[in-house]
Amino acid sequence: MKISYKTVFVIFLMLLLKVSYAQTAEEIIQKADEKYRGKSSYSEMTIDIVRPKWSKQMKMKGWSKGTKYSVSIVTSPAKEKGTVFLMRDKEVWNYMPTIDRTIKFPPSMMLQNWMGTDLTNDDLVKQSSILEDYTHKITGEEIKEGYNCWVIELTPKEDAPVVWGKVIIWVDQKEYMMLQTDYYDEDDYLVNQMIGSDVKEFDGKTLPSKLRIIPVEEEGQETILTYDNLEFDLEISDQYFTTNYMRRIR
Repeated sequence: MKISYKTVFVIFLMLLLKVSYAQTAEEIIQKADEKYRGKSSYSEMTIDIVRPKWSKQMKMKGWSKGTKYSVSIVTSPAKEKGTVFLMRDKEVWNYMPTIDRTIKFPPSMMLQNWMGTDLTNDDLVKQSSILEDYTHKITGEEIKEGYNCWVIELTPKEDAPVVWGKVIIWVDQKEYMMLQTDYYDEDDYLVNQMIGSDVKEFDGKTLPSKLRIIPVEEEGQETILTYDNLEFDLEISDQYFTTNYMRRIR
């Protein structure tokens, strides 16, 4: 019996699909998340806040350790220079050099915008919750920024302390880069998008150097995070992530 080239091609595609789905959705998300973090990291970034009638640029540098500890300092503009943010487990602390005071953000402040951006204080703390608070499912494959990606749907676990009704993440199948994340509310309306682009190599890792955070219902509004430098798996003292050290960070 002869087998047509068309049949062989279909079988080949099915085998490729089976191989690409050999990993679970949770394993893919975990690899993507770990790639951004490493065991520890140091970053330098530029933040552009874009609004219909004005814009603002900030520069920051920061350090992180694992999934629960990070600290960052504003290096410009002069008005905010020296402002420090410490994320420690589920807490956010802020040191303000103008009044030489350190404060802990109360729960009422967690949903407020962080430094005037389109991120909230709660977003900073909940970065690791994509692994802990959601179930994961591969729903298909698409191309983003020229990369073949898994499309992975995250659904909140029962009683999980999250605000999103659903999250969809596009992860490329070679480098495990998160190239787009869509955030939906409980009524299944798209609220925010985070889109990665301008892929570069940082310390041996291929990653998007630019992230655009777009509130979809706010025309002409977005926040653009541009990584100017990223280093991974550094030796960072635990004292960096204490409130007593916030005044000394430079």
